[in-house]
Amino acid sequence: MSDNITETLPAVVRQLDAVARGGETPCGAGRMVWRSWGEAGRPALVLLHGGAGSWQHWVHTIPAFCAAYRVIAPDLPGLGESADPPPPMDMPTVAAIVAAGLDALLGRDARYDLAGFSFGASVGGHVALLHGARVRSLILLGAGGLVKPRTPITLVRVRDKSGEALIAAHRENLSRSMIADPARIDEDALAIQAWNASRSRLNTPAIISQRPLAQSLPQLTIPVKALWGERDQIAYYTLEERIAALRVLRPEINPRVIPAAGHWAPYEAPAAFNATLAALLNEAHVENPP
Repeated sequence: MSDNITETLPAVVRQLDAVARGGETPCGAGRMVWRSWGEAGRPALVLLHGGAGSWQHWVHTIPAFCAAYRVIAPDLPGLGESADPPPPMDMPTVAAIVAAGLDALLGRDARYDLAGFSFGASVGGHVALLHGARVRSLILLGAGGLVKPRTPITLVRVRDKSGEALIAAHRENLSRSMIADPARIDEDALAIQAWNASRSRLNTPAIISQRPLAQSLPQLTIPVKALWGERDQIAYYTLEERIAALRVLRPEINPRVIPAAGHWAPYEAPAAFNATLAALLNEAHVENPP
């Protein structure tokens, strides 16, 4: 692996990027960057990535769904290639930018499914508040902010490191916060993590600490589904408590758990994750037909 891993993207990312359709919508003083795959006439599936991330969190999810859906994956405001949101940098501000972007990309009447990972799950809740019945379903993966972790995760500082020390720091951070099985922390995961971390400006933990899902979920009337990795580092010591807290907000939810997977289940266990996501979408579509 190159020492300059913040500029080296793996082939799987470059290949997906090469066939993506691009788009830009307003974001603060700049632009929000969008990518999409699949035919425009297909049902839309919007994927919102996690904190300190980018669309690349979905690198193993996009190929599994773009034959049946128009898959849309942005870089959220203040992350990846998208510009910073204007103040106040809070969930309503971020969600309003995303919702307006979807209006521009899909049209104001188009319906779509929405799946959010970690921070993206909370963004998804507020976008669904704004778009109401246009959101056919909301799928929450590794949702945070429901309860405080018993053992807070601390990450290794990376911005003062380079070369092998930087690679080692990213590997340690992936182990602490994202991937449970060390064997799945491969060069691609390290490259994605490094690229994402170097472009992260939004203070997502501060926004999540306001428990935005506790505000949005009780108000939604659409189907809401949830899943976690069994060894999700952020929920590992409190997974049962998180599920209980989610059921207080939405008693009908029966969360799925991906065996042995960590927080970034779409990367660590793509086959199991993709099958579970497809099943949850099918369930939601039975509950909320076109």
